Amino acid sequence: MKFPPINEQMDMIRFGAMEIIPEDELVKKLEKSLKNNKPLIIKLGADPSRPDLHIGHAVVLNKMRQFQDLGHIATLIIGDFTGMIGDPTGRNKTRPQLTLEEAQANGISYLEQANLILSKERLQVRHNSEWLAKMSFREVIDLASKYTIAQLLERDDFSKRYKEGIPISVHELLYPLAQAMDSVAIQSDVELGGTDQKFNLLVGREIQRSYGLEPQCILTVPILEGIDGVEKMSKSYNNYIALTDSPDEMFGKIMSIPDVLITRYLLYAAFAPMAEVEKIKNSIEKEGVNPRDAKIDLAMRIVEKYHSKEASQQALDHFEKIFKHKELPDEIPEYVMENDSKDLNIQDILVISQLCPSKKEAKRLIEQGGVYINNEKQTDPFAKIDLSEPKIFKVGKRKFLKIKIK
Repeated sequence: MKFPPINEQMDMIRFGAMEIIPEDELVKKLEKSLKNNKPLIIKLGADPSRPDLHIGHAVVLNKMRQFQDLGHIATLIIGDFTGMIGDPTGRNKTRPQLTLEEAQANGISYLEQANLILSKERLQVRHNSEWLAKMSFREVIDLASKYTIAQLLERDDFSKRYKEGIPISVHELLYPLAQAMDSVAIQSDVELGGTDQKFNLLVGREIQRSYGLEPQCILTVPILEGIDGVEKMSKSYNNYIALTDSPDEMFGKIMSIPDVLITRYLLYAAFAPMAEVEKIKNSIEKEGVNPRDAKIDLAMRIVEKYHSKEASQQALDHFEKIFKHKELPDEIPEYVMENDSKDLNIQDILVISQLCPSKKEAKRLIEQGGVYINNEKQTDPFAKIDLSEPKIFKVGKRKFLKIKIK
């Protein structure tokens, strides 16, 4: 493998990174790699607690792909063993533990989706149960002796919970140490993670050093906001764009983001070159270009990345048809209710048909003008709806459902 010059590698590595710690050590590692014609081992820990990946996860996966493109070895660690502990990062309570079987099943799903971004060349996949499950109690004690409680309480979520009297289980304190052992086991040169993982990544450096290894460098990437523009992208907040979303769904979600996120999504979701991002930003701020046009460009880039150019154009056509020309989609799913459902409350219908998760949410959407029946806005959350004839329900901007009774 012929590696690019150091300056070219560092230009790519720096792009989109929040921190490189320490950068001078990374340069030295790259120089050694170039001299010996030996690739670096780039580590990324995969949390299998949730098997559904979204474009927020893609930020760090894309950075790993860049290292692959530079000729280095991407090592994806499926945390099937640490999944049984549960990483408490960013949480104010203990995360539910998974069984080994659940974690391994989720890990398979994770890998299938990660391969939408990662190259199968120069990719190693390891499960940390390979080494963690084999550790004796003596070895666990030896590992625990290499770090202090004071050091662990420097982590924000642990410190906050300790001060507020919220229980911290001993097994949670072991999580950063277990993750650090992954770095020892594969002798990683660089570990990647979101900014919320910085503490764990730094622990990996210290534990490697204590085992007589050259400590890894760490590179953090931003946490991407969800389509609501408020919380980080998460399935829990229902503000995510899944890697496996259909082209139409992906396109529609991107078009719903706040204008202030256009630049960040171009950088961290579409991975557009900085020059293009600056040009688009200036066109909106100084030339009066409609942000909607920039969102269309953004949506087409992202849909093309995960589907195809043809799919992105079809998604645009579908979006224009539904939202610009106010037409119905060509295909509307159908839901058949029982015969005794002729005169139901609208909230009941929305919940039974799973258009809304609860009556409370249904009532909120109706009062905010987000529910239509046969293209007529519904304003009364307690209205009785006659389903003796099929009716087309529209909830929000993208949910359509034809509801009828048997």
